Amino acid sequence: MLTVREYQTVSSIAGPLMLVEAVDQPKYGYIVDIELPDGSIRHGQILQVEKDKALVQVFEGTSGIDVEKTTVRFLTRPLEFGVSPDILGRVFSGLGIPKDNGPQIIPVKRLDINGKPINPYARDYPNEFIQTGISSIDGLNPLVRGQKLPIFSGSGLPHDQITAQLARQATVLGKGEAFAVVFAAMGITFEAAQFFIDDLHATGAIERAVMFINLANEPAIERIATPRFALTAAEYLAFDLDMHVLVVLNDMTNYCEALREISAARKEVPGRRGYPGYLYTDLATIYERAGRIKGKKGSITMVPVLTMPEDDKTHPVPDLTGYITEGQVILSRSLHRKSIAPPVDVLPSLSRLKDKGIGEGKTREDHAALYNQLYAAYARGKEMQELATIMGEAALSEEDRRYMAFADQFERCYISQGYYENRPVEATLDLGWELLSMFSDAELKRIDVKLIEKYMPRFRNKKA
Repeated sequence: MLTVREYQTVSSIAGPLMLVEAVDQPKYGYIVDIELPDGSIRHGQILQVEKDKALVQVFEGTSGIDVEKTTVRFLTRPLEFGVSPDILGRVFSGLGIPKDNGPQIIPVKRLDINGKPINPYARDYPNEFIQTGISSIDGLNPLVRGQKLPIFSGSGLPHDQITAQLARQATVLGKGEAFAVVFAAMGITFEAAQFFIDDLHATGAIERAVMFINLANEPAIERIATPRFALTAAEYLAFDLDMHVLVVLNDMTNYCEALREISAARKEVPGRRGYPGYLYTDLATIYERAGRIKGKKGSITMVPVLTMPEDDKTHPVPDLTGYITEGQVILSRSLHRKSIAPPVDVLPSLSRLKDKGIGEGKTREDHAALYNQLYAAYARGKEMQELATIMGEAALSEEDRRYMAFADQFERCYISQGYYENRPVEATLDLGWELLSMFSDAELKRIDVKLIEKYMPRFRNKKA
């Protein structure tokens, strides 16, 4: 039974925080209702407890609150999200309130948004492929069920288009496997939010998606809860309904900025670049909710998106994210200037679990050898392009010029595909072989001869 205690003992307000005194046994994380003199209700959560004092973060902001006449009701439960299969196809606010003019959700159960940490012993190793339809990911940095693979972007780069493409196209290859996308947007503009909603509706992908939208003009404190609501929905779909769920969090930098704002309001000792010292721990409580559990059919795969201020990979947000996640997909400003879309820089990008999710029975037997050869050839081609700018193309050998031409073709045909082309993984692999056909067999040192004879176009055409 829900117990409600009312108090009119608000003593001070600072930013989005409100201090309430003489509270009987306040509990960290529990929620409160705040009734203003005009009868309007705001909502908050207990952020800190010290004896009979409770520091409350107010989700809708504290402007207009009268300290003496405001009533605070302490509800003896944490912040929860009511879930049911009907959440699919719906758009919610950052606090889990429907904002698509649809009916209210009748919950099957109510779940604490903070979730429960997955016991490491109960975790199952990610080892099954997720097809995104994007060659630079599927071919060279494959995404695996249960993996955390962030996208490192920069201001002005098209990460919104890529995340929308992932939400539309991502799927699992097994028959009879239910797949869903949970999309959480934090601190984005109204135009960006409308782009995501319209894009998923236009393509029909909204039917298998759950969206949580927190706009830039909405309270920063709401941004703290948004990814937790999204992951609560994902956990229900994955571990109660046995679905494979892809969670897209865009943009985690905005989340961390909100965390820094709240930390400053609490007058905490700042860490690196003003972020709180517990930033790593806080990010881990979000990222580590992805994964697979032994004995459960479903899985949660996570793609957090973060914009690097000044394209700096050593900034605390991408730096700490890299320690927790299994790789990164990095977007390149130079490729974007060349109209390569999506502008994925495959050389510094990495999927640490790629070898576990590919191969015979998962993608194709030639996948691993092919991406090793493509990567090596592209890396050498980029080196030759840099050398040509210093020494001139005439100073390069014929072989060097061939690698340089390969790098250009690789960017134009393999990496660049546009945001609405969905390439099956077999098409991506075949395209890789077509590009490698510009080299002699002797130069393909990373691929077994049997695979060359089986998949190289010049040999396939002879057999046909």
